[in-house]
Amino acid sequence: MVPIRIVIADDHPVVLRGLAEFFADEADLEVVAECADGESALEAVARHQPDVLVIDLDMPSVGGIDVLRHLREAGNSMPTVLLAGEISDEDVVEAMRLGVRGVVLKTMSGALLVQCIRKVAAGSTWLEKEAVGRAMTRLLQNREPGEAGRSTLTPREIDIARMVALGLNNREVGAKLFITEGTVKTHLHTIYEKLALKGRVQLANYAKEKGLA
Repeated sequence: MVPIRIVIADDHPVVLRGLAEFFADEADLEVVAECADGESALEAVARHQPDVLVIDLDMPSVGGIDVLRHLREAGNSMPTVLLAGEISDEDVVEAMRLGVRGVVLKTMSGALLVQCIRKVAAGSTWLEKEAVGRAMTRLLQNREPGEAGRSTLTPREIDIARMVALGLNNREVGAKLFITEGTVKTHLHTIYEKLALKGRVQLANYAKEKGLA
């Protein structure tokens, strides 16, 4: 088994060491660098080319969002998991726009963080509902000039819009949500009306622009 190579970054030494020791107990995870700030995390990413970067949101000088921004500007699509004690809607929106692949609250169990890393390393995303639910609603709320009166998407409609942006067809969306293709089509029709969009392609582009895929 080839282990998932990880760079971890947190400005709290106890947290950093704790994460490293926790990951060491997982046979499929290998920590290749422990970093105390964002700058050293960027250097470690360049040096080690890990499979996943796990980084704290709030660090002095260069924090998690800043690191995501640097990676994006450099054209580096490094799969990144953002750790946060608390995270604002604005930070969630910005992290998603910058291509974050995982968001995990520090109040969640270590086992969930490990699951997140495995999914992200495999090419999937892991966005905790507790962290991103309200932000996703805001992202897909129509806030264009002159459209303020339009209705906000429901949680189910948001799920469907995101899956469409990720490339799933109606059958696949239905299977994931345990609903029929016909129900998916009905939801899509409502979504198109609420967002003033003309079909699946526009919805996918809209959701991607908002950072949902």
